[in-house]
Amino acid sequence: MTETTNQTSDKAPPLTPMSLPMLLERIEHEWTTRKRIFDLPTARFWKPSPDVDLSFEFLGRPAASPVGPAAGPHSQMAQNIVLSWLGGSRLFELKTVQVLDDLDIARPCIDMQTIGYNIEWSQELLVHESLEEYVKAWMIIEMLKRWEPIQEFVGRPEEGGPGAHVFDMSVGYDLAGITSEKVAGFIDAMHDATDEIERLRAQIPHDSVFAQFRDIEFPSHISDTITLSTFHGCPPDEIEQITKHLIKAHDIDVIVKLNPTLLGPDGVSAIVHDTLGYEYVQLVPQAFEDDLPFDRAITLIDELHRFALDHGHRFGIKLTNTLVVQNHKDWMPDETMYLSGAPLHVLATAVLDKLATALPGRFMIPGHDGPDADPDATNGGGDIMVSFSAGVTKENLADTIAMGVRPASVCSDLLKPGGYGRLAPMLKALTKAVAESTGRDLDGYRSARLAEARAAGHRDTAAAHLAHITHNDLASYHLDGHENLPRSVDHDLEMWGCVACNFCVTVCPNDAFFKVPTPTALADELDSSGRQQYLVFSELCNECGNCLTFCPENGDPAMIKPRLYLDQTRFAAAEGPRFLIDIDGGITASASGGADAEIPRLLTVLTADEGLPLRADTPTAPIPGSA
Repeated sequence: MTETTNQTSDKAPPLTPMSLPMLLERIEHEWTTRKRIFDLPTARFWKPSPDVDLSFEFLGRPAASPVGPAAGPHSQMAQNIVLSWLGGSRLFELKTVQVLDDLDIARPCIDMQTIGYNIEWSQELLVHESLEEYVKAWMIIEMLKRWEPIQEFVGRPEEGGPGAHVFDMSVGYDLAGITSEKVAGFIDAMHDATDEIERLRAQIPHDSVFAQFRDIEFPSHISDTITLSTFHGCPPDEIEQITKHLIKAHDIDVIVKLNPTLLGPDGVSAIVHDTLGYEYVQLVPQAFEDDLPFDRAITLIDELHRFALDHGHRFGIKLTNTLVVQNHKDWMPDETMYLSGAPLHVLATAVLDKLATALPGRFMIPGHDGPDADPDATNGGGDIMVSFSAGVTKENLADTIAMGVRPASVCSDLLKPGGYGRLAPMLKALTKAVAESTGRDLDGYRSARLAEARAAGHRDTAAAHLAHITHNDLASYHLDGHENLPRSVDHDLEMWGCVACNFCVTVCPNDAFFKVPTPTALADELDSSGRQQYLVFSELCNECGNCLTFCPENGDPAMIKPRLYLDQTRFAAAEGPRFLIDIDGGITASASGGADAEIPRLLTVLTADEGLPLRADTPTAPIPGSA
């Protein structure tokens, strides 16, 4: 598509998560028929190198890699978290949970045509549904770690793989909501998920290959860290109150997410407009007036750090939240939107450099000098951890990690073609960079990079990286490198047959799409011998618009490709051509919206060898007690 317009509905349909039995049976069936899990091929699974150690500590908790999904669309549903784990993520910043969990969210909400914009916020599930998704993901990962067929591709526990992982909660957005019974109950349940685990344990099918894990010990302590996401313009005193409340009331370590507005309007404009050339990006002056000012941020970081230490806890900051800008495009419906991607990477690095200058010796970053700090300390002289999420890619991950951030979480890059399959190449590139340095682990790598930065006249690796991306590698972040729109062809998208680019499968953050080879019986009829057919689980589609952005043909794959429903209520409430699938003992289909004539063709596709990625005896009705 050369241009995007708002063609989808302006309200999000409710997501309907797949049950634990359905997810497990889907894994088993896909592995048997495709040697894939949730359509991710084994070539994109990550296996730790025996020679290079990428492990780190997140607020004192071990994790086998310093990469994972940011709190966003890739950390909301169980299958998405599992996909990230298969790709090599070992730190998961879970989708932000808030008390207002029944929202009408405008759609489309994602625009990745060039850099990155979104209007999405908070979870799209009810709080208790979010809890179930996180626990399901936790349990599935524990089972997959022990499942023999995939150990060749992710590593064997006795040989150091797949390694430890951490679930980090994210809650928002104000004191009233976070202190509510609903959010407090969620935090406590993540502390001790025994009841939820035992309820879900009973749902593991007896006839599944995963039945062997019904009696294993699933760790019930899922998370005791929180990344606090506050609304843009949250008063500093309220940020302080929320953080202290979380530490005292929930006995928890806290990271506070900061905004790029800390640079001030002149600082942001100098980078976005002057250095990077995004003159069309319109800043929102009110955001700078409402957001936490830099001087107050300095005192707040110091105060919260001391408070955490006094109460036996750790404290950290996250750089950064997205940047509020005016919506200058006819795509997403809101007046403002949130900028991410390449320009945000430069902004966040600049914020880190500015904070490092203002708070010497406080942060856990290499060469962060202070009166009591070892100037050559690999972890820095301080104990305030810095988490980072802003335009992280395969190309800049090694430099980002060299700054000492822990972790580098990813969102925008996973919304591009390749999706979750982009994680393993990131980690392979980082592994190569570490192997080529003087060390075999991240500490040795950071030490080597600090020496290089000092030799080049920089204070530390953060300053060195900022200089690199604003001078030597400016082309990777400048407007000139991000003007090209996704490729397009002059052809209208149809229900059957297409260019078979596979983009809809990989760019969907919810894993709603799947592909099926065109059955031989339909090859002549569809004139697409050797091509793939693409179908969508409509209950997993939230109409974010990302597949429409990247589809090279004219049309919305989420609306045009066969839309499959497993839930009668959702099917009846929907509009347009669609199919209701019954897989209880076999695959049957009914249709609505004028799609009746397509049922024979659909069943031919779904009953082929690879066909529907669900076993025909998978229960589709809710399991008693699962509500």
